[in-house]
Amino acid sequence: LLGDALSHAALPGIVLAFIITSSKGMPVLMAGAAIAGLMGTLTITLITRNSKLKEDTALGLVLSVYFGFGLVLLSHIQKTPKAAQAGLETFLFGQAAAMMKQDIIMMAIIGTLVFVLMILFWKEFKLISFDPGFAESVGISVRKYELLLTSLLVISVVIGLQTVGVVLMSAMVVVPAAAARQWTDRLSQMVFLSALFGAIAGIFGAIISSSVSKLPTGPTIILVLSAIFILSILVAPARGILWRMARELKSRRSIQTEAVLEDFYLLAMQHSDRERVQRGHNVKVLRTMSLGHGGVERSIRKLDETGLIREVEKKHWAITQQGIEYIENLKGIRKSDGT
Repeated sequence: LLGDALSHAALPGIVLAFIITSSKGMPVLMAGAAIAGLMGTLTITLITRNSKLKEDTALGLVLSVYFGFGLVLLSHIQKTPKAAQAGLETFLFGQAAAMMKQDIIMMAIIGTLVFVLMILFWKEFKLISFDPGFAESVGISVRKYELLLTSLLVISVVIGLQTVGVVLMSAMVVVPAAAARQWTDRLSQMVFLSALFGAIAGIFGAIISSSVSKLPTGPTIILVLSAIFILSILVAPARGILWRMARELKSRRSIQTEAVLEDFYLLAMQHSDRERVQRGHNVKVLRTMSLGHGGVERSIRKLDETGLIREVEKKHWAITQQGIEYIENLKGIRKSDGT
């Protein structure tokens, strides 16, 4: 959410940098965006510390006010006679095609610096993010490292603005991490996967947009990233919807099979010891008994494969001694568990 607020807060910084310098050079505009982002962070901090408003409210205020101010400034300069301002609105949704070689080199250098700092202070960043109280107790300055982490976030947002724009940059901050979270419980693996997903989206989004006439790069990158997120939500092990549905189906079928075997056991208990494993019962009887759980035919096939029941004559089945022992052991376990 902070990344979302900062990406929108960068717009007035970009426009003001152009108004002051009359330059559309990337270093100038990125510096303006960075200053605006840091001012947005400071504003959020001041609001939360000096009022009763919660942080999410402060984030919403900064996002809307700064972005609205940026749009007003952008509308204003578009009415001026300066020809140089043409194309400045591309920062709303990005324009990767307008990037020059030196822009890419500068982004790579700054991005590498951010990456190195993240690796150097990984332990501290992890600690202040998940347990700031413990961090304070062991002598780590939480405020100092929060400022550093926020500054790295601001820089990361700024260097991506020309690619996807201030409106869509928040997706580049949030969606890769959300997709990576579906695949792992380890923070280090999650960070690696989120970086990988972002890179894949950037590469394939650029390829797709360059192969289709007038298809904007920024939105295409976000669409590819959204596809990665949807795929992760569906098929990621442990958390994926399809995996969860498969586990639930397997569990439901296991319960049904056990219930059918218990029906066989109840029927067997109505006969003498000698007849229990010899007296077969028609499938229709079992269907009647299984109205609450169903799955008779499938359960019979499964139980037959495992040797817990056997077919004594056509469509007549009887529980085996192994099946009786299995149910009695199962009931014994349940009794000991108090269920």
